[in-house]
Amino acid sequence: MRNIVQQSYATRDEGSPGSLYLVATPIGNLEDMTYRAVRILQECDIIAAEDTRQSRKLLTHFEIPSKPMFSYHEHNKAASGPEIIRYIIEGKNVALVSDAGLPAISDPGTDLVSLAIEAGISVIPIPGANAALSALIVSGLPTERFTFIGFLPRERKDIVEQLQALQSAQGTLLFYESPHRVKKTLEILQEVLGNRKVTLARELTKRYEEFLRGSVTECLEWLTEHPPLGEYCLVVEAGSAEEELREKNAWWQELSLEEHVEHYERKGLSRKDAMKKTAGDRGVSKRDIYNALLADS
Repeated sequence: MRNIVQQSYATRDEGSPGSLYLVATPIGNLEDMTYRAVRILQECDIIAAEDTRQSRKLLTHFEIPSKPMFSYHEHNKAASGPEIIRYIIEGKNVALVSDAGLPAISDPGTDLVSLAIEAGISVIPIPGANAALSALIVSGLPTERFTFIGFLPRERKDIVEQLQALQSAQGTLLFYESPHRVKKTLEILQEVLGNRKVTLARELTKRYEEFLRGSVTECLEWLTEHPPLGEYCLVVEAGSAEEELREKNAWWQELSLEEHVEHYERKGLSRKDAMKKTAGDRGVSKRDIYNALLADS
């Protein structure tokens, strides 16, 4: 039976370790900052920041007294993470901030949270602005169910593979993308998922905030005439149930069993796993696939 770890304000005793606060910062407009976030940054002992220079500007703007600040980012997390945890165990309260938005969303804060939980440290969220959810609620697309993907891989084949896995995803899809990659991403998205409805949200909460709503084709045409600027959130509608079923079944209909299995082997799967995937596509058992291939050999 798994051990249940309880965390609550009521269970913290005098002399116990400090806490790790995940403090949301503005995603563009400085007024995104909450009163509680300012208070926590004022009261904490140490600030762990993705970019200390950017965070010092934030502290200066809100007149928060200078205090020890640790650099914590993707390239130093293996060394910096345990050091931060050590300070918390000694009784220090640490606030983790990212460059923008919620820590641990598309940044290494996730790893620090895991270390804190393993060490029995309280992890406390200080909510605030988030780019993906801000884009979702103004997109006009369904909000009841959604999948946050964040940044797609850099290589085309890896992008295609990840999007293929999302073809049957239930609910709206949320992506982050840079201005110099957004057109390429939309082109591949159209190729793999089809000409779905999308919303492109850029420069959220900033002066030049902009929303572009239309089909993938329409958005690509717009971006051809209006070069992309600023960071983007892509909100993509889910495929219909009929479309998902058609996409799932159509591609292998003309393949023999052996060709179907070889298709997955070329993708790097073992013979056993390739037969299992083939069986899933065809709605039969793996034993049926094995026996049929054995009979044909």
